[in-house]
Amino acid sequence: MTVYKETIALQSHGERPTFINITSSVKESIKKSQIQNGICTIISPHTTCAVFFEEFVHDYDKNGDEFLQIDLNNTLKKIIPDNTSQGQYNYPGKKHYQAVEAWPDADSYLPGGDRNALLNCDAHLKATLIGSSQIFDVDSGTLGVGVTGYIYFVDFDRTRPRTRKCKIIIIGDC
Repeated sequence: MTVYKETIALQSHGERPTFINITSSVKESIKKSQIQNGICTIISPHTTCAVFFEEFVHDYDKNGDEFLQIDLNNTLKKIIPDNTSQGQYNYPGKKHYQAVEAWPDADSYLPGGDRNALLNCDAHLKATLIGSSQIFDVDSGTLGVGVTGYIYFVDFDRTRPRTRKCKIIIIGDC
């Protein structure tokens, strides 16, 4: 049995959830792994990010978001409204703010000491609902999904742009 691991870097844009189609990266990793039969696990190590499997959609809005992603985001906003003010959610609380303010790189999380920069409870809850990982079949050296099945990484955090990581782990026989 062989284990192949790869981490890809992804850029979120902030302001609204960032949806990134990672299907081609996953397919390329499977090819590089030389694994013929096994499983491929996709993992987000971030608490405001998720990984999901959905049909590829050919229609986009003016921001470049696919229609199904817009529909998913709109549905999630009905369940979990965007965090726009302190006190709207319990998180972040006083102790969390104090902990972040004590971090050596606190200014990157609280630019100029602005506590509103941590108003991302909705992103944590949405990522929890969607889930941080997905597992796929590797069959004859290819991603075992249908022609319309695509893999997406989403960063629900709207507080600022940042570089995110996504881990691809492939386990199986060559």
